[in-house]
Amino acid sequence: MELTEDRIIDAPRDTVWAALFDPEVLKACVPGCQELTGSAEEGFDAVVVQKVGPVKATFKGSVSMTDVIAGESCTLVGEGKGGAAGFAKGEARVSLADGDGGTTKLSYVVEAKVGGKLAQLGSRIVDGFARKMAQDFFTRFQEQVEPPKPEDDTADAAPEDAPKKGWLKRTFSS
Repeated sequence: MELTEDRIIDAPRDTVWAALFDPEVLKACVPGCQELTGSAEEGFDAVVVQKVGPVKATFKGSVSMTDVIAGESCTLVGEGKGGAAGFAKGEARVSLADGDGGTTKLSYVVEAKVGGKLAQLGSRIVDGFARKMAQDFFTRFQEQVEPPKPEDDTADAAPEDAPKKGWLKRTFSS
């Protein structure tokens, strides 16, 4: 399975590049990541809990950075073993380019492979899962890197000490 996408990130390229190598940012971006240790230079070890279709597994694996061209591109290569659930392997080739107005264009190509019980689920389920994981990772990455957006609609916001309304009261009260 291969997935390709481009994203415009509202941050300078050097900020985006630094975030790609920051273990705290990466941990926050990997869906289901329970633990991430190591460094970009030595490689990372990770524990990730995921549910693919009816199979829920804890994957223990590693991620390394290869083909690094400082400030321009790198490849994140990962492999995880989920015991009886099987294994997952993948890589994401990431490249950065300057965008308009101080933004950064992040492009990626993700390839993923699975084996064991996971492979028995069928390619539609596995491909959909891999696509969602990649998109979730890069959406979270973008949220981690971009500066917070100012709130536009503060006039209608409830005071912070006001009790929160449940969905029923929000729906039927004025």
